[in-house]
Amino acid sequence: MEPKSCLLFFYCSFGLFLVFAEGNNRVLVPNDEESTLLLMKTGLIDPLKKLEDWKMASNAAGTGSAHCNWTGVWCNSRGFVEKLDLSNMNLSGIVSDHIRGLRGLSVLNLCNNSFDTWLPKSFANLTSLTSLDVSQNNFIGSFPTGLGMASGLTYVNASSNNFSGFLPDDLGNATSLETLDIRGSFLEGTVPTSFKNLQKLKFLGLSGNNFTGKLPRELGQLSALETIILGYNAFVGEIPEEFGNLTNLQYLDLAVGTLSGQIPPSLGRLKQLTTVYLYKNNFTGRIPPELGNATSLVLLDLSDNQISGEIPAELAELKNLQLLNLMRNQLNGSVPAKIGELTKLQVLELWKNSLTGSLPMNLGRNSPLQWLDVSSNSLSGEIPPGLCDSGNLTKLILFNNSFSGPIPVGLSTCKSLVRVRVQNNLISGTIPIGFGNLPLLQRLELAKNNLTGQIPDDIALSTSLSFIDVSWNHLESILPSSIFSLPNLQTFIVSHNNLAGKMPDQFQDCPLLSVLDLSSNHLSGEIPESIASCEKLVSLNLRNNRFTDEIPKALATMPTLAMLDLSNNSLVGSIPVNFGTSPALEMLNLSYNKLEGPVPSNGLLMTLSPEDLAGNAGLCGGILPPCPSSSPIKAAEQPRRMHIKHVAAGFIIGALVVLSLGITFFAGRWAYRRWYLYNSFFGDFFKTSNTEWPWRLVAFQRLSFTSSDILACIKESNIIGMGGTGVVYKAEIHRPRAVVAVKKLWRSETDIESSDDLFGEVSLLGRLRHRNIVRLLGYVHNETDVLMVYEYMPNGNLGTALHGKQAGKVLVDWVSRYNIAVGVAQGLNYLHHDCHPPVIHRDIKSNNILLDSNLEARIADFGLARMMIHKNETVSMVAGSYGYIAPEYGYTLKVDEKIDIYSFGVVLLELLSGKTPLDPSFGESIDIVEWTRTKVKKSRGLEEVLDPTIAGQCKHVQEEMQLVLRIALLCTAKLPKDRPSMRDIITMLGEAKPRRKSVCQNGGHHFSKEGPIFSNSPVIGLL
Repeated sequence: MEPKSCLLFFYCSFGLFLVFAEGNNRVLVPNDEESTLLLMKTGLIDPLKKLEDWKMASNAAGTGSAHCNWTGVWCNSRGFVEKLDLSNMNLSGIVSDHIRGLRGLSVLNLCNNSFDTWLPKSFANLTSLTSLDVSQNNFIGSFPTGLGMASGLTYVNASSNNFSGFLPDDLGNATSLETLDIRGSFLEGTVPTSFKNLQKLKFLGLSGNNFTGKLPRELGQLSALETIILGYNAFVGEIPEEFGNLTNLQYLDLAVGTLSGQIPPSLGRLKQLTTVYLYKNNFTGRIPPELGNATSLVLLDLSDNQISGEIPAELAELKNLQLLNLMRNQLNGSVPAKIGELTKLQVLELWKNSLTGSLPMNLGRNSPLQWLDVSSNSLSGEIPPGLCDSGNLTKLILFNNSFSGPIPVGLSTCKSLVRVRVQNNLISGTIPIGFGNLPLLQRLELAKNNLTGQIPDDIALSTSLSFIDVSWNHLESILPSSIFSLPNLQTFIVSHNNLAGKMPDQFQDCPLLSVLDLSSNHLSGEIPESIASCEKLVSLNLRNNRFTDEIPKALATMPTLAMLDLSNNSLVGSIPVNFGTSPALEMLNLSYNKLEGPVPSNGLLMTLSPEDLAGNAGLCGGILPPCPSSSPIKAAEQPRRMHIKHVAAGFIIGALVVLSLGITFFAGRWAYRRWYLYNSFFGDFFKTSNTEWPWRLVAFQRLSFTSSDILACIKESNIIGMGGTGVVYKAEIHRPRAVVAVKKLWRSETDIESSDDLFGEVSLLGRLRHRNIVRLLGYVHNETDVLMVYEYMPNGNLGTALHGKQAGKVLVDWVSRYNIAVGVAQGLNYLHHDCHPPVIHRDIKSNNILLDSNLEARIADFGLARMMIHKNETVSMVAGSYGYIAPEYGYTLKVDEKIDIYSFGVVLLELLSGKTPLDPSFGESIDIVEWTRTKVKKSRGLEEVLDPTIAGQCKHVQEEMQLVLRIALLCTAKLPKDRPSMRDIITMLGEAKPRRKSVCQNGGHHFSKEGPIFSNSPVIGLL
């Protein structure tokens, strides 16, 4: 019996083996992968129907590999999927966990789609992966762990997403990895030390995240590294000396961060290094002379740091150098003479240092020099004569130095020149003939020098000049007869010279002229009546000349003329009566002329200071003492009237003084802001033509479109919004498909010079990284216009959702509104507590809170924001939106986080009540805060504040909303000290979180029978 039992056991075991083997074989047949793909398709949203051919074969007896012919699917010779490429298909939805069924998948490409969910954890099962690309999406959540188990993984690109949390340590186990690009997300923490195992890594891109801590010294052990891009993070400390061991390194970008210490001399050992971007950090010490040994360097930008000492002469050994940017440091000494021998140098930026001595006299002779900016130093000597010998020079910026000698004649024949700015030097001689013939020259600024002779006649022939300033020189003779007819001329300033003769009477063709200053010369004759044809003239200054005859009456009819100064001349006759009713006139000075007769008693002329009419013995009446024919009664009333007018005039003068000080302050900052904008990014510069002023796209992350794609969408039909700082367009780019929001800034000539609005947003948004703050993707700019490119928010703004056409269609339940409140609070908490220095938004309102596709809140419009470097900072004027402005802000002008908290409280009241901050139903001069306080004093006042379409008759929803209402009342406390911090607000909102889906049916069939949900909540104690 025993042999038979053994034999039976053998047959049973063998049978079971065959059964399991057959089952296992079924897991590995291609038919099952077809099912896997179809299951994955069910989770995808495919608006363009790119995957229409993904369907079960009609012939059930097919070969089992029909899926290998589907769009985006590649199979190996055995019929198993080895490559899945779904890039550029505008897909969204979810990436299914079923992807784990594709065990042989080696290449997965999902880039440039619209996914906005989590990546599945089952990625860890794809151990055959060699390439993973999920870039250019909106994936959220943590970056998936487990990829380190894919021993053959060489390429990972997850850039331009919304990942948060920490980098997984196990990535360091993917020892075959050559490219790791996770730029442009919200990742935080430190770089894992396990990365030291990635000995084959060539590309490391982690820029544009929230990484902190020190740069790991272990990175210096990755000898294969060719590119390191770690900028736009919050790393601290020094650059590890071990980076000098990366002998294959070609590209090093650590720009825009908080790194400090000295630049390591060991970088000079990197013979293949071509690019070093370290700008906008806190580096100190000297520039290491050893950098001169990195002979492959092409681009070197150390600007905007605290580097001191002299410029090392060894930098002249960098024979391949095209860009040298050392601006805004603390450098001293002279510019090394051998810098002029660099044969490939295109851009030299040294402005705002303390450099002395002269520029190399051979500068530009041996190189294709395009930009030269050495302004705001203490340089002296003559301007090098060969700056434009190559014919490429576009910008010459030398102002605020002590240069002497003549203007080189070669500059007046340099056809590539766009700007010449050499004001405030000691330059002598005459203005060379030829500047008027330069086809691209837009600005010619020669003010505050020692120039003599006359303004060349060819200047009046220019078709490109828009700004001419030759004031404060010793120019003589007469003005060219057609100087005011330049087609693009906007500003013409020749004050404080020795010009004589009559003022040219050729104003018929001055379409753009806005500022004309001929003051403090020896001009004579009458003021031409034709000047009134300059319909865009804003400021006209003819003071301190020898003009005679009467004031042209047509001056008072000019539609935009705001400032008119005719003082210190010999004008006669009376003041035109219509000056008082001039449409735009704000400042008028007619003092020290020979005017006579009664002063008209209307409009502006009633608010002038008597000093603006002084020195005209024949004037009387109006704001001046009465004319001799005045009656005794009127004469008796005059002292009282004069007293009132003197008080009013004193007030106006005081206001003008404050305004002028403000203007002077901002004008003093224009050089930094203007040139930082146009000189901070040079990557695109070298690709553009020298024959036109190009549009440039400056990207803060990898983008799939160009400036041309953006410009093609700037048209009226694409306008989706308009605000205080610009117009917003929706831009849909089709190849590959992307949708972004483009904000075209309102920009006056003053804005173009100061770039305040642009720097307000770019300098902040370029560094802010938080899921509740709208992301700035980049900006497009040319000489005058700036287009900000943001991620597109398909659900518009909160104000429209609550009060516009969408009201009642979205945000119809309390959970949705509560989530928005929490999102805004988290964004503000990041600005106030996680940014250093803290950022104060100053314009929190429902229209500046955008809603993404999931109705998550994103704070936008940072045009008024400012960094709070010191506590109790003040500003020169109130900024914000009426109804949201904290009461103390109007009289103290103090900027701190409490003004944002007040505005946030107003937004909470909007979410709770559904009413606008200045709803007409409140009554005149009553805002939502005062209306709410009045209501809550009543017995059932809390319930009356709540939006009935949300709260209805649901007791539990009302209780939840009432808790948040109490938080809103705390935020809008009259005294700033009584308002909680954003950290406390988040705690309170967390305790007030709805415990169930808060949808109320107003019919009353679903009342809660439970007791108060929050009766024991810790938030009660806080409130």
